[in-house]
Formats: sequence, structure tokens, C-alpha cells
Amino acid sequence: MLDEPSLLDLVIVGAGPIGLEAAICAKRAGLRYLVLDKGPVASAITRYPTYMTFFTTSERLEIGGHPLVTASDKPTRKEALDYYRKVVQNEALTLRTFTEATALEPLTGGGFRISTRDERGELGELRASGLMLATGYFDTPKRLDVPGEDLPHVSHYFDEAHLHFGRDVTIVGAGSSAADAALELQRAGARVTIVHRAADFRRSLKYWIRPNLEHRVAEGSITVHFHSVALEITPRHVRIEKRSPSQPPEPIALPTDRVFLLTGYVASPTLLHLCGVRTDPVTQAAQLDPDSCETNVEGLYCIGSAGFGSRTSDVFIENGLPHARRAVAHLRSRLGARPSGEPADPRPAGSR
Repeated sequence: MLDEPSLLDLVIVGAGPIGLEAAICAKRAGLRYLVLDKGPVASAITRYPTYMTFFTTSERLEIGGHPLVTASDKPTRKEALDYYRKVVQNEALTLRTFTEATALEPLTGGGFRISTRDERGELGELRASGLMLATGYFDTPKRLDVPGEDLPHVSHYFDEAHLHFGRDVTIVGAGSSAADAALELQRAGARVTIVHRAADFRRSLKYWIRPNLEHRVAEGSITVHFHSVALEITPRHVRIEKRSPSQPPEPIALPTDRVFLLTGYVASPTLLHLCGVRTDPVTQAAQLDPDSCETNVEGLYCIGSAGFGSRTSDVFIENGLPHARRAVAHLRSRLGARPSGEPADPRPAGSR
């Protein structure tokens, strides 16, 4: 058993931008805190496509008031990872990465017991007055639950296009991430096929992506099967069924070397349910106080998209950052904590 502090003011589960913002606010509020993450800092961003550029502008991704300086107005994946590492270093945040919170338990007299396991399998236990879940949703893809979904050539995450030059690639899904991947793959010389259950691409498709994608489809550079669902994935094919309203079902076998199931993600309610948090039976979204982001369990907060279940399109980095500030302010007020010589505002002194 690891040697743990007797009691912390706050444990934050998740070292993404929202969790790091909460840590900065907690430190400046004089709270005794610790951030846990089962992966590295900004783990979700490490899973983004290698050469991805964010849809949003740099200033909307900033935490703690630290400027995110980029070559253009929109940061790349690499620039974002560099930035969040440097913020952690400059703020001297207290983190324990590659350490998973395996169980959460509310204590009778208040507070929580957090069971942990690190990458070597060593077990530990933490106790804290407050608990914030900033776990996001990127760890839990929406599964198709079809045979072959776990084959080695199938992934719920797109990496980079160069690897698939001259290969047959099937993408299931038609949102912005799927469309972006399709275009990048096509430019890199892959033979791309999109499978989508609806009659058209999603309405939420980014406005600057749709025309390019539609042109590539019209010229035959990308193949699309609308009104289609994947039934099975084999080592060499994706078996789909075309279900056009005006035609009988048509089975089709798509030759495939690589499969990307880009059908979205969901914030897992597993840790919430361990603590008795009430969630919506359909969306699995947590019952949250809109002002503090506190759940029905006193002292337990969900910040960012962690408490939104399948409603992942409701919360992004930029509109999730205020959750962290409000939650820390609420906990600080409840604990009666006072700033320890540092500004309570999330921006460092002298910043813009």
C-alpha cells in the first residue's frame, strides 16, 4: 500500500485541460489537492490524429491565463500538447499520472475514499473532502457491437493518413471527425469508403468540410454508402447492409485493409454510479447543479464533459473550463479555505 496523505481537500480525476484548470484554481485557492490520471497529461489529445489542427482558436484553449502561442490562429495537436505540459511545469502542479482511480466511495462522515492502481499494478488509497471528475469521454467509444469489432485492423481512433497509402480504408460514421479523416486519407492516396446509416452527412458537419467532402464524393474519389449499417467485420471485408427506404435490403461486402469506427464517444457513468450519483436513464448524464457542477452527492463534482453521458456535443474544452472555476470556488467556500498568498483568479498575476 502506498503511503498516502491522511486527508486532502480535493482529488481531481483527469489531467486534461479541464482537470488542469481545476488544479490551478485549487492551488491558488490554497487547497490541498492532487490530480490523478490513468494516462499522461492531456491523455485524450495524445489520441487525436497526429497532424490534427483544432477547430477552435488558441485563446479558447488556454488555462490558468497562460497564453497559448501558436504559428496560426488555430493550434495543432503538437502545439497543444507542448502547451499543457509547460503549464503543468510552470505552475508546479501536483499530479500523479499513469495512476487510475479504480473505485470511489463516499465516507459516512463526509468526504471520499479513492482507490488507485498505478501502471506497475501497485495499489493505493486517497482520502479527500472533495472530488472532481474531469475524465471527459474519449476513453469510451460508442461501440457497434458487431462481430469483428475488436480485430487488430479496426480502431475507434484515427491516427494518420500516410500509413494507409494505396490501401482500402472503410470509415463508419459521417460526423466532422469521420469526414476530416476521409479527406486526409483520400489526399494520402487511400481508397476510402464511408458507411453511414442516415440519408446524408450530419448537419453538425463543419461548414468548411462539407463542400470539399461532397466534391470528392461527386468526382468518385471517395465512395459513400448512405442508409447503410455495418453487420460484420472480417480480416478482409466489412459486410454492410444497404437499407434504402425505396429498395429491399442489399448486402454488400467492402474489401478493406483498415477500418475506422468513428461513430462518437460517451462519458462513462461507471465512477458516478459507484458513488450513487443520479443519472438520466437515457443519456446517462449526471444530475448537476448548474452553478457549481456538484452532483446529488455532496462534495462530488463533474466538470467538463465527464457528467454529460452521451451528450458529448454539449461540452467542449472552451465551455468546460468555467465548470472547473465554479466547482473549485464552491468547494473552497464550503471548506472555508483562504488563498495562501496567491490570487484566487485563475489567471496568474500580471497576465492579460
